[in-house]
Amino acid sequence: MIYGYIRVSTRDQNTDRQFIALKEYGIKPENILTDKMSGKDFNRPAYRRLLKRIHKGDCLVIKSIDRLGRNYKDIIKQWQYITKEIGADIKVIEMPLLDTSQHKDLLGTFVADMVLQILSYVSENERINIKQRQAEGIAAAKERGVRFGRPTTYDVRQYAPIFARVKAKELSPKQAMAEIGCCQSTYYRIQRQLKTA
Repeated sequence: MIYGYIRVSTRDQNTDRQFIALKEYGIKPENILTDKMSGKDFNRPAYRRLLKRIHKGDCLVIKSIDRLGRNYKDIIKQWQYITKEIGADIKVIEMPLLDTSQHKDLLGTFVADMVLQILSYVSENERINIKQRQAEGIAAAKERGVRFGRPTTYDVRQYAPIFARVKAKELSPKQAMAEIGCCQSTYYRIQRQLKTA
């Protein structure tokens, strides 16, 4: 049996390119499993289902090594688990050297292992770089005054008289929450926003 595995990092990302590549390889759509999750680890529902379905003699096909994951040690560990413990083959479409069904001799295994380690390292390094660029982008945006999080749908200043009454001990925070009609976390968020308004 031939299985295909697709992974993208977020729900917004498109899986079409990977799906088309796997379908062109001859994999039936019902044997293609998809996760829309980060590649930082292998705790993914479709990947876990794949491991339960794949058996000795089967083949797992992925478009590129980073679709399997982005954690160097875990990629190596999963690769060995599938190929050695389960006894299935793995084929990486974009890297023909990573095809355990073709390179079973000692030299082929050695070359595949070296390529796998290099690509796994590159994949994890790219994940680290993406996180760093993202953090730098967020910091730069905050410096420019860009606000993150859910947009405020109310003007906090309208609640200033209620908070003045709380400060004067005319109302308890609980009574103020009931008057505003909000939960505790929203109450304290409004309170913080009023201090900076």
